[in-house]
Amino acid sequence: MSKPCRRPTRAALKELRSEKKRQEKALNAKRRASGQVLHSPTSLPNRCSAFATVGEEREAREDAVSKKTRLLRKELPALLEQLEQIPDPRDPRKRRHKLTALLLYGLLMFVFQFSSRRETNREISRPQFMANLHLLFPEIETLPHADTLFRLLRDIDLDHLEQAHVDLVKRLIRGKSFRRYLINHCYPIAIDGSQKVAGDTLWAEELLQRTVGKEETRHTQYFVYVLEASLAFHNGLVVPLLSEFLEHALGDTEAQKQDCELRGFVRLSDRLKTLFPRLPILLLLDGLYANGPVMQRCLRAHWQFMIVLKDKDLSTVWQEFRALHALKPQAVQRAWGRRRQHFSWVNDIDYAFAANGRQRLKLNLVVCEESWEKIDEQARTVTETSRHAWLSSQPLRQDNVHERCNLGARHRWGIEAGFLVEKHQGYHYEHAFALDWNAMKGYHLLMRLAHVFNTLARFTRQLRNLYQELGVRGAIAFIRNSCAAPWLDPARLRLLLAEPFLLQLE
Repeated sequence: MSKPCRRPTRAALKELRSEKKRQEKALNAKRRASGQVLHSPTSLPNRCSAFATVGEEREAREDAVSKKTRLLRKELPALLEQLEQIPDPRDPRKRRHKLTALLLYGLLMFVFQFSSRRETNREISRPQFMANLHLLFPEIETLPHADTLFRLLRDIDLDHLEQAHVDLVKRLIRGKSFRRYLINHCYPIAIDGSQKVAGDTLWAEELLQRTVGKEETRHTQYFVYVLEASLAFHNGLVVPLLSEFLEHALGDTEAQKQDCELRGFVRLSDRLKTLFPRLPILLLLDGLYANGPVMQRCLRAHWQFMIVLKDKDLSTVWQEFRALHALKPQAVQRAWGRRRQHFSWVNDIDYAFAANGRQRLKLNLVVCEESWEKIDEQARTVTETSRHAWLSSQPLRQDNVHERCNLGARHRWGIEAGFLVEKHQGYHYEHAFALDWNAMKGYHLLMRLAHVFNTLARFTRQLRNLYQELGVRGAIAFIRNSCAAPWLDPARLRLLLAEPFLLQLE
């Protein structure tokens, strides 16, 4: 005899969903009554087009294109002036396009989020797109073939291209565009690594390698790994800054070890100090960097840091923390959004490292234990908990623990969210664009520079409503499609482009 079916009926599922909504509404009312400030991410509107006529749509498209172009053109004169200083390796007798026009073409390739060189050739060379592009950017007199850009990136010195990116960020810093988002008067910079390309072909000697697969299918895989640095602010604004490519030959050849993330950090931190010698910096790092040499390097550079500390790392620091906290507990409780937080910390923990403990540092450790209620799938109220710990370069106090932990350290996730955006939301981070080491790096740098411009467009007041209405990828597609079709009236667009543009970030 078969057992009776225990699967819920349609009516039971409907009642369960209704009960879950009622419980969530009651829980939110309870939170508001207790004074909690609820921050819920706004979802994209699910409605039909807001345009009633073709004229309204045309006006909206012209407005969006003009604002995005004015944002780009605000920084283009200084950017192109720097790019013009790059030595051109091409044969002067065979040049059909200026070097600046080629690099601008490569930048727009990623601003419009084309997925490959082949797609760029196919889409951007259409007569209507070419006409609109020349209207928006007169510097591009004729459009090159994507392979022409590849041959240029294969041979040029990429340091100049990255310097142009850095100088763009410097101009934003000097213009005080980020002053509202600083942490303890410092610029929070997150550093983390990410894999770019992996495959079974050794197409460049710089590629790293590893052994993958089970015993019967074990083989050598070659890959590209990049250490990235980005400004990561607590409002969600993440601005790409520097890229350090790991190379096989830069490892420890005597120990037969290839390059690694910690060795890359040494090179990246040296470049960061050289490019921003007096900038007050707060480094946001994950648990890999919780070691003495890294923290000593940060302190010698006069940088602050917040580093994730895992339970199994730096056992002597954890022992000292527990002993000192039991003698003299320092703690504070607070509400942050939907969460109840309990911070406990100990300052001036003595930490010895290197051979025989010859090197010593004073560290500050803070632990955050938090809890919050949620409604599960069975419409029951359950309590969730989490625990975080960070090493701080500065002593913790009641008046700075929220800023350093909640607004600073916790937003290290911004660089990881940036990786997800670049990999899965139109920038094609994991596509090499060229199987040549120098050209691949050039495309990567152009992609990161384009990401800066698209990020500024998303957070600027002039385009805020467009991004809230369509989302990030939807807004970029809206502008790209407007350039690809006969929507733009040249006379009206010239008037719109002549208006001044003031970059005001939200």
